[in-house]
Amino acid sequence: MKSACVAAALLLGALSVGAAGKKDPVSFSHNDWELVCDNTLTCRAAGYQADGGEHQQVSMLITRAAGPNTALDIQLQIGDDGSAKGPLRFKVGKAALSGLDAGTASFDQGQIRAVLPELLKSDDATVTANGGKKWTLSLAGLNAVLLKMDEAQGRVGTPGALVRKGAKPESSVLPPVPMPVVHVVKPPKARPGDDALAARIFPSLDLKDAREQCNNQDQVNARSVEVHRLSDRKVLLALGCGVGAYNYTTLLWTANDKPPYAPVSLEASGEFDDKDASVTSSMKGRGIGDCWSSETWHFNGTTFVRTSANGDGMCRGFAGGAWSLPRYVSRLVDATAPSLTPSKP
Repeated sequence: MKSACVAAALLLGALSVGAAGKKDPVSFSHNDWELVCDNTLTCRAAGYQADGGEHQQVSMLITRAAGPNTALDIQLQIGDDGSAKGPLRFKVGKAALSGLDAGTASFDQGQIRAVLPELLKSDDATVTANGGKKWTLSLAGLNAVLLKMDEAQGRVGTPGALVRKGAKPESSVLPPVPMPVVHVVKPPKARPGDDALAARIFPSLDLKDAREQCNNQDQVNARSVEVHRLSDRKVLLALGCGVGAYNYTTLLWTANDKPPYAPVSLEASGEFDDKDASVTSSMKGRGIGDCWSSETWHFNGTTFVRTSANGDGMCRGFAGGAWSLPRYVSRLVDATAPSLTPSKP
């Protein structure tokens, strides 16, 4: 059965990542497992209980950073109402681990070495608590997802590959991609008269997206527009409206605070936080559990640049998601902070 899963990975891997420098994150799923690799090539694989039927919620997260000889991190989480008694016992194939923390448990490297071979050749794993309560983790799709992880990180055919080992040197494994650095500019306080800018700038806004996305066209007017100060000369205009059956969005423009206003529509959307000049959009998926995805942008003094993107994955009944699966990460630096690099004499 496991060999069939590996074959399926090769057939279903539409999002191939053979090239080292691809900036787009890897996203792949098969059966009860899914994979997301972010822009630094750190990969996270998450598995759950089998889909459908009456099952207790259980999930495993396998994380691996890019680069030669990097270790795995494995965490286990159960969905529980607090009735589970005592430490947990995890069993897969011939391997068993006792004394695990209820809720979320982290495996040490010795435990990972013991369970990994059994995970790769088994159909499921079980978690039991004192009192007999039991959770069954499906391993259908695990091999396919870990093969895709190896492909994304350039490990196939190396000793450190998880699924398809070989004699290629570890030095051939792709290095981690440096995390982007974003210099964040904190906005000044609002000025008297900023609110009046909405009516002045509104006639020059490109409202095509607003008219296509907003459920209620009565919301598309100057009175619905909020103005936020970004800098001495720039402001942000925000128009919020309902989209679809469950979600709400805020369309954004940057503009000059004096004519010519020259508004520019932004890819960013969502609520503005004037504490750090950020915009975050979130979207609720449909299905069992409250599955959310979110994306954040920060103002760098000129425009808004994306700084993070996260999702909850399949959720499978975990309220708010079992794990955060980042698609994009960055390091934020206060643009106004003094440099730590000494100046040249």
